[in-house]
Amino acid sequence: MSLEIKVPPVGESITEVVLSRWVKNDGDFVEMDEIIAELESDKATFELTAEKAGTLKIVAAEGDTLAIGAVVCSIEEGGAAAAPAKTETPAAPVADKVSAPVAEKSGESYATGTPSPSAAKILAEKGVDAGSVKGTGVDGRITKEDAQKAEVSKPAAPKAAPSQPVAAAVAGSRGERREKMSPLRKTVAKRLVTVKNETAMLTTFNEVNMKPIMDLRAKYKDQFKEKYGVGLGFMSFFTKAVCEAAKDFPAVNARIEGEEVVYNDFVDVSIAVSAPKGLVVPIIRNAESMSLAQIEKTVIELATKARDSKLTIDEMTGGTFTITNGGVFGSMMSTPIINAPQSAILGMHNIIERPIAENKEVVIRPMMYIALSYDHRIIDGRESVGFLVRVKQLLEDPARLLLGV
Repeated sequence: MSLEIKVPPVGESITEVVLSRWVKNDGDFVEMDEIIAELESDKATFELTAEKAGTLKIVAAEGDTLAIGAVVCSIEEGGAAAAPAKTETPAAPVADKVSAPVAEKSGESYATGTPSPSAAKILAEKGVDAGSVKGTGVDGRITKEDAQKAEVSKPAAPKAAPSQPVAAAVAGSRGERREKMSPLRKTVAKRLVTVKNETAMLTTFNEVNMKPIMDLRAKYKDQFKEKYGVGLGFMSFFTKAVCEAAKDFPAVNARIEGEEVVYNDFVDVSIAVSAPKGLVVPIIRNAESMSLAQIEKTVIELATKARDSKLTIDEMTGGTFTITNGGVFGSMMSTPIINAPQSAILGMHNIIERPIAENKEVVIRPMMYIALSYDHRIIDGRESVGFLVRVKQLLEDPARLLLGV
């Protein structure tokens, strides 16, 4: 008896996922709750586990787009007996030789030359006969990649025929490489375009003298790490400054819903983190009630999860204000795009020693440009400039962050 393993519900707004990687191979024996594959949605990566022990029979191929509830694979009983048989020295070779041809025949009976749903759609749109495509999937199944290659091969033929350009060939490599956009990248692209089209986005700039914070860090970093177990970074200061400034300018921490403006009496700060599969924005919940140490611990925890692709949807859903730090990559100035449905985003940049006038004297100070992009539909110029000036004041006099003045 076999059990079908289907795509589980992974979120209210998610209707399909991509099978990004098989952890186990077709025919492998798997234990109950063992990870067999990875599924990728437009928000996060999920692990698919075996719902019982048995032999894995793969149905969907890597790269296939699957609807919620679609069959990914099946697990057949009886595989457990075959696994220990391999440990018996005389019987193992015989069992392997007999079982392999049977698996191939059973696969050819229904999968060989049969396109997956996504592959069939591509072939139909391009008018390509499935019989002319060689499948490279499990048991000869035609995958989406096979279908895409088939449609590319048609225009490629006439280009290859004329060999005249060889004489005018340019020295050096001129190769191209195509990669399918990940669900995460597609979603980010759509949202960024939507924000540009549906908001009245403006950006205002200011600069911050980072010397007071850097002096404070240098003086107390050892005691801070010894007491709290984390380093004292810049993100905690900026997060606290944003929370304090939001008290004076609540529109910056609000959002538009229909014909209403929703004001929040809390600050959930989204922090932009560069992950292996793209930019993600995990959230520091109720940052206004956190200490510097609590913020630093949360930032490290979320950043580590992002790098390991372990963030959950709940950890990335919501947020009332975003902070992004392009300075870690060397950015001197930028105009960050609002993270909808939020109304504002603060951009940090790299710190550069520059000459400035201080007490009528020219001195060298570590300076950072900061940028606030905001939705002009809800935030006026006076509020945006006032908010950024307030953030600047708090950062240049860190004692205010602790005293709340």
